[in-house]
Amino acid sequence: MIDLEIATTSTGTAVAHITLNNPAKLNALDEQAVRDLGDAYAEAERAGVRALVLSGEGRAFCAGRDISGVDPQDDDVMGYLDGIVTPVLQRMSAFPAPTFAAAQGACLGVGLGLLIATDVVYVADTAKIGSPFAALGATLDSGGHALFVERLGAHRTLDLIYSGRLMSGSEAVAAGLFSRALPAGDVHEATLAAAGRAAEGATAAFVASKRLVAALRDERLGLWQSMRQENAAQSALCDTDDYREGFAAFQEKRPPVFEGH
Repeated sequence: MIDLEIATTSTGTAVAHITLNNPAKLNALDEQAVRDLGDAYAEAERAGVRALVLSGEGRAFCAGRDISGVDPQDDDVMGYLDGIVTPVLQRMSAFPAPTFAAAQGACLGVGLGLLIATDVVYVADTAKIGSPFAALGATLDSGGHALFVERLGAHRTLDLIYSGRLMSGSEAVAAGLFSRALPAGDVHEATLAAAGRAAEGATAAFVASKRLVAALRDERLGLWQSMRQENAAQSALCDTDDYREGFAAFQEKRPPVFEGH
């Protein structure tokens, strides 16, 4: 159900590729699949990869929670969402290297949450993104409210929720939800290429920016607070090999060779 492959770029840099591999169910995730996904991220972190790609096999990225065997009479929603899904999304968001997702087809519910927890998201222009829960008597979860209100505003968010209308990938990117929309046949290779390039970059500097962006999002920092954190991050990077290599390469007029530390 969850496949992990660790490959190397032409320069020997490690990149992890995690695949949701249950296309018959549109990669919907039950409790064990979410746990397995968290374990795959933990294994990739232990391997010291310098970039990670998440994708879904088949015609959908992830249609959300697998509810095929769920009895609403005794459904432990808090156990699934708060106890299992949220910790995995937090692990994904805090992954200590750049992360990328390639998404096509349905990106709904928990599937939308996986994208929210990823640094850079390339979607097929025909992808389907939104809140289909009106037909289930349920509500949007996995961070969807926060993403939509921040990027779309309250009125458009509630319009999507009340109507159940799904945005295309192109519409979602135009609204600022994700990074880039591409033809469905190009998304996977474009995402792998972007991850490969990032893996050969200055990983510590990328992670510093990732943490700054998270602080701006989660702590709502003002300009001067953010600037202080930037200054501190830059000062800490001065002690890294990649910082010294970057300056040396610039001064010697050659391409830098970053080792990720």
